[in-house]
Amino acid sequence: MKAYLVKMKKNILKILGMLIFISTLTFIFSTPVYATDVDEGAGSTIPWQLDVNLTNNGDSQNLSSTLEILLLLTIITLAPSIIIMVTSFTRIVVVLHFVRSAIGTMTTPPNQIIIGLALFLTMFIMSPVITTVNDTALKPLSNNEITQEEAIEAGLEPIRNFMYGQTNTKDLKLFLDIADVTEVNDIKDIPTTVLIPSFIISELRTAFIIGFLIYIPFIIIDMVVASTLMSMGMMMLPPTTISMPFKILLFILADGWNLIIGNLVKTFY
Repeated sequence: MKAYLVKMKKNILKILGMLIFISTLTFIFSTPVYATDVDEGAGSTIPWQLDVNLTNNGDSQNLSSTLEILLLLTIITLAPSIIIMVTSFTRIVVVLHFVRSAIGTMTTPPNQIIIGLALFLTMFIMSPVITTVNDTALKPLSNNEITQEEAIEAGLEPIRNFMYGQTNTKDLKLFLDIADVTEVNDIKDIPTTVLIPSFIISELRTAFIIGFLIYIPFIIIDMVVASTLMSMGMMMLPPTTISMPFKILLFILADGWNLIIGNLVKTFY
């Protein structure tokens, strides 16, 4: 106990010494420093001053480059949301999750594999749209043939056409009514802020319909296995333990990945 008190006393003294040292430094550096004007010989003291001025040199090209960098960083930040929401990624990744849940393998394939497959399938499906955006917006902008506003409008047009082709009329009408847009004669009359949520809802609807169709054969296997186990008196044995190998076997024999991915890609054409 005595040794503990001595150690605590030393620690307190160290802390007090540090506080005194910090206070001394603060007092020294907070004291104003004056310089003597030796040129006039008057012995007057003039305090040192530090002025920081931010000026614009009128270089519009540098300002434009700064805005372009800021716009590029903003686009890079929003790129994941753009890829997920305005492309075929949503439908594909939801359907793949339904496939994994229907088979009963909750962690196989892993999430990284499913997301990676969905990304590459999205690139495959969206390649015509990406090519059109590149030809009509990015290349003319890089060649200084069109302005940034014209490039944005030209780049949005093929994406809007893709979304409009996959959007359900009921969902589009819902958001048009919410936005109080009454006169729509062409796709150009539909605001982008209305088209994007309509497209997302339609994609979720289509993905859930496909997921339901995928579940049907696997549910039948679960029902057959559960009925067989109950008739044999094995009520304590989980049916999913027995049905999972049969579902995997059915998926392999039917060439499930080829069947599902092929028909899923065809839904966009």
